[in-house]
Amino acid sequence: MTVKTRVLFVCTANAARSQFAEALLRHIDSEHFDAFSAGTAPGEVDPRSLAELEHLGIRTEGLRSKSVDEFAGERFDYVITLCDKAALECHALPGAGAVLAWHFEDPVISTKPDAFRHAAQEIAERIKIFVLVKTKR
Repeated sequence: MTVKTRVLFVCTANAARSQFAEALLRHIDSEHFDAFSAGTAPGEVDPRSLAELEHLGIRTEGLRSKSVDEFAGERFDYVITLCDKAALECHALPGAGAVLAWHFEDPVISTKPDAFRHAAQEIAERIKIFVLVKTKR
């Protein structure tokens, strides 16, 4: 049995971007990765996030907005922040291996049409590259 790489995705509210990242990484490669998400100031998962994931055929069971505090003391191989604000707040998470800062526009506050679809697509593309690089042997 191989040990899975543990990845924590963090954004501010844990309402859209980090939810997308958690669900997409699980969908793309749950054999090699355990995916989690949290927020620095968690609220509720935006229903449009769940609708977009369901539209893509990705399971949403168990997705809920969580605080980074829930993961205190846990070890992660990667902590990946998905917005500049979270990057500033998460630079010193104990138990974090590598900390990566990705930035995606927040679809919750975007005025662009199809913001949730675009955010999910952009995050999926980045995760596919991450998986490809990290699983290359």
